[in-house]
Amino acid sequence: MSNLILASSSSYRKSLLQRLNIEFSCSSPDVDESALAGEPATALAERLALVKAQTVASQFPNTVVVGADQVAELNGTILGKPGNHQQAVKQLTAQAGKRVLFHSGLAIVRIQADGEMQQHSLINTTEVTFRPLSQKQIEQYLLTEQPYDCAGSFKAEGLGISLFTAINSNDPTSLIGLPLIDLCSALPQFSINII
Repeated sequence: MSNLILASSSSYRKSLLQRLNIEFSCSSPDVDESALAGEPATALAERLALVKAQTVASQFPNTVVVGADQVAELNGTILGKPGNHQQAVKQLTAQAGKRVLFHSGLAIVRIQADGEMQQHSLINTTEVTFRPLSQKQIEQYLLTEQPYDCAGSFKAEGLGISLFTAINSNDPTSLIGLPLIDLCSALPQFSINII
């Protein structure tokens, strides 16, 4: 194992972290991703990122672990990963012409051999405004890209960008699921400098 572990099995997050040109390995945490009763979307995203990082860090002492999670929110309602075509159609139909918030939780954890834990967590929110979309456009997009494992039913790094009229964010990587600007700012606290 390297000195940095990404607590994720997401190919999207792995690809993002590779941009930083640093050595890391991946370990997928087994975590219940259900929301707690009445838990706001921002709290859910940050808690899950932290739990993922803590779970993996407990297995690899003295290793810096990065956890991330993303929760989509439409008018106060949490949108999960669609999982299949029918759910994706429902999600995109609901989002058409609306403003949707994508909360990316980021957590960095290191557990020392003596059990002392160092951790840092935050939320980065991206606001996405969807175009009005016809059912034909939704079907065509979904059949082309099949984003059934993505919160909100789209891939912003691919054809999904065509579904929007605007994206408001201080970090373009946040919408894909791992806010690299925030990560680069936080890693020096753990003695990892990108440049």
